[in-house]
Amino acid sequence: MKIVLASNNAGKLAELQALFGPLGCTLIAQSELGVPEAPEPHKTFVENALAKARNAAQHTGLPALADDAGLCVDHLGGLPGVDTAYYAMQFGYPKGDANNVTALLAQMRGVDNRRAALVSTLVAVRAPFDPEPLIASGRAQGLLTQEPVGENGFGFDPVMWIPEFGQTFAQLPVAVKNANSHRGRAARAMVELMRERWNMAPSPGSAWPPEGVQPPLGRPGGRLAT
Repeated sequence: MKIVLASNNAGKLAELQALFGPLGCTLIAQSELGVPEAPEPHKTFVENALAKARNAAQHTGLPALADDAGLCVDHLGGLPGVDTAYYAMQFGYPKGDANNVTALLAQMRGVDNRRAALVSTLVAVRAPFDPEPLIASGRAQGLLTQEPVGENGFGFDPVMWIPEFGQTFAQLPVAVKNANSHRGRAARAMVELMRERWNMAPSPGSAWPPEGVQPPLGRPGGRLAT
């Protein structure tokens, strides 16, 4: 089954394909099908994700999956939230992951409250005007480091320290990070919804759940990287 992913982010495509692959799905980035980006005027993740999913389905005639995700920082009252991708531009930097991290660390300099959460909301529709979209959310709580740590991942992964692992997301093996990230948690919930509502089942010979998908037992120790 082909599903258009309402995103042009290569990292997001790879992460979600690994999680949805066992269902026999092939995710196709909307850019490969000539789909223009949808406006995202809303203030909540779910509204923006739904708008993107409907837009992709409208332009392709395929079922569509959309993700709207962002970083919610306690000290900033939940911001940058839905504006995460453009966060650096508020401070005069060009758009980009590295600049987002630079801008955030500058704003958090000297701040003791470093609690933050990466939040993902996934929405799937069978058709542009599907009256029953599937909606799944995932959240990964952690603490912001003082500087980037780790080489894996993308976005804010290098500054998001996860207590359960004692490491940042960027320090974790890719399979472990994907399974336990905000997007990984939302994807697991979405897969279950697709199995139940869309009557989709794991493809023959596939492993389910995918390797690494279960959160670790216990809470390994670790120090906050600075």
